[in-house]
Amino acid sequence: MSIYDFQARTLDGEEKNLADFRGKVLLIVNTASKCGFTPQYQGLQKLYDNFADRGLEVLGFPCNQFGHQEPGGAGEIGAFCEKNYGVGFPMFDKIDVNGDDAHPLFRFLKAEAPGVLGTEAIKWNFTKFLVDRDGRVVRRYAPKDKPEKIADDIEALL
Repeated sequence: MSIYDFQARTLDGEEKNLADFRGKVLLIVNTASKCGFTPQYQGLQKLYDNFADRGLEVLGFPCNQFGHQEPGGAGEIGAFCEKNYGVGFPMFDKIDVNGDDAHPLFRFLKAEAPGVLGTEAIKWNFTKFLVDRDGRVVRRYAPKDKPEKIADDIEALL
């Protein structure tokens, strides 16, 4: 099983195969619009702007499991991200990242890159997973890890 075996629905309702991102470096993030970490959208967009032409894709997955900080629907989420942060990277439909209803992609990511002390559960919004061009999960970053601090790790994979 690899990252390319999964699919997810975009905010526009399109089923997207992650195999479409084969050969790219991926930064996969669970996001929320009403979180203390929400300003990280700006840093994620900057990473995308700086590295997209070299093969980076940032993939945003809204999640409402942490403090109900992503209450809106797909249209509302998309409009918020574009208006407030100029988000141009792919955004997907709202999902769960923990529990019985966790999206299979996030089950895979958590198993491949456990958190502190080997725990798999995602603790909060803006947990980030870096995936290399071959679809291997390289590293997991905590919500407090700002996108700009990940730039060197991304650069090394490009």
